[in-house]
Amino acid sequence: MAKPDRLARLDAQREDLETDYRDTLLAALEKTATGSLGLFDRTPDRRVRAAIAPTIDALTEMGSDINSMRERLMLEPFALHRDFFAARGPVSASAVGEQKEARLWLDRLTADPRP
Repeated sequence: MAKPDRLARLDAQREDLETDYRDTLLAALEKTATGSLGLFDRTPDRRVRAAIAPTIDALTEMGSDINSMRERLMLEPFALHRDFFAARGPVSASAVGEQKEARLWLDRLTADPRP
């Protein structure tokens, strides 16, 4: 198989995986917006962290795979993955709560249909 064909196939796989990432993140954000905590890792509760861990692990793995594909295709790193993980973690006491943060993310992602 010629190199252009392999690269085209890799790019199609990347696009599919980016769509899966976005869908997984949207589902997690919907759940967080309705009251489930942990997606933004702002609570030290082990049970909350354990409950969201499979989703975070899946997003981490998909993000890593996407970035590897993007590197091979000489594309910029996956901005959605970078931005989401940058938004996780401790914040100041005046920051919005996880539910409101999730709603803001949902509004942003539904306004921009790109993965």
